[in-house]
Amino acid sequence: MIVWINPFTGLAGDMLLAALIDAGAPLDAIRASISATGLTGWELTAERVTDHGLAATRVHVDVTDPCTERQAAEVIHLASRATPEPVAALAVATVTAVAEVEGRLHGADPATVHLHELGGHDTLVDIVGVAAALHALGVSDVFSAPLPLGRGRVTSAHGVLPCPAPATLALLAGAAVMGSDLPGETVTPTGAALLRALEARYEPPPPMTLGRTGYGAGTRRFPDRANVTAVTLGVPAPAASRQDPPAEEVVVLETNLDDVTGEILGHTITRAMESGALDAWVTPAVMKKNRPAHVLHVLTTRQDERRLRDLVLSETGSLGIRRVDATRTALPRDFETVHVDGHPVRIKHGPHGAKPEHDDLASVAADLGMPLRTVAARALAESGRAATHRHTDHLAGGQP
Repeated sequence: MIVWINPFTGLAGDMLLAALIDAGAPLDAIRASISATGLTGWELTAERVTDHGLAATRVHVDVTDPCTERQAAEVIHLASRATPEPVAALAVATVTAVAEVEGRLHGADPATVHLHELGGHDTLVDIVGVAAALHALGVSDVFSAPLPLGRGRVTSAHGVLPCPAPATLALLAGAAVMGSDLPGETVTPTGAALLRALEARYEPPPPMTLGRTGYGAGTRRFPDRANVTAVTLGVPAPAASRQDPPAEEVVVLETNLDDVTGEILGHTITRAMESGALDAWVTPAVMKKNRPAHVLHVLTTRQDERRLRDLVLSETGSLGIRRVDATRTALPRDFETVHVDGHPVRIKHGPHGAKPEHDDLASVAADLGMPLRTVAARALAESGRAATHRHTDHLAGGQP
């Protein structure tokens, strides 16, 4: 089973747990896994709520034990007792990630570092509960949309800290994030640690048959939107039903050149591409009498083969050319245009990633006086932001 997380207004452990329960995770099985840890003085309940017209589930952890902080080693020990074993493994990995980050930030041994807000009952209930819910649903792969980061300050046991909190930022290393207009903490350390332990992938989910979607409500109320995290379950498409991209019959034209200049090689490649070649490139070679040379390759369809063959021979003066039959598999791709400070940048999207067009980046970098890599990073961030807005609009029923 695949789960795709849409952190509409952010992500917290209780919101993720509530969303999984809303998607069908059995509450009794979750309570049983938590009880196996030996933790006492807690009660987990779930209720149906409506936030800005959207029905969702909200969980409550009622605690009678006043302990709000523990050493990390104690929390890890409790988590290790959860059942079944995969639940314990995920819970331990999550708490360990928190302990390592806290230890690094405070210059302490991760095993002895004190978890303040993260050492209470509710944190352990959330972590073990999410692990148990995912196990009960049979989830093996986790995907997530970019996480919106709030602004302002957050109050902790160590005083007032910038938001996002340092621990949250450390736990989110490698995650896809985006700015948000929401104040305060939108991603908690628990939520960030869970995604880290789950090795969540911040990319579109693979082909799958959609199942149920669950919505988990947070405790905060916003004036203009529902405060929810959404999770969508899906069954991977069977390999036999996935349509492989068609293989195209192509021809590779090749000629060895040891007596043409780099200018001619570059010109010939440009002419070939302008004349309909699918691709053109050169590779270095050593020919007879140990002469340094280049091999010019032109990839073409059979329909354009003769025209491109004649072009290569006339431009290079070569006395011969080879042809090799080949097949080419081209994956689907599409394009979008984003704007960096008002300048358009085209981005090519494929099944396994996205890439801004180099010529656009170079033009914008020159116009704005920025490093090219900075323009590229901003263009990709804008693309991710646009994708999240599209998912948001879909979640809100297409309303602005």
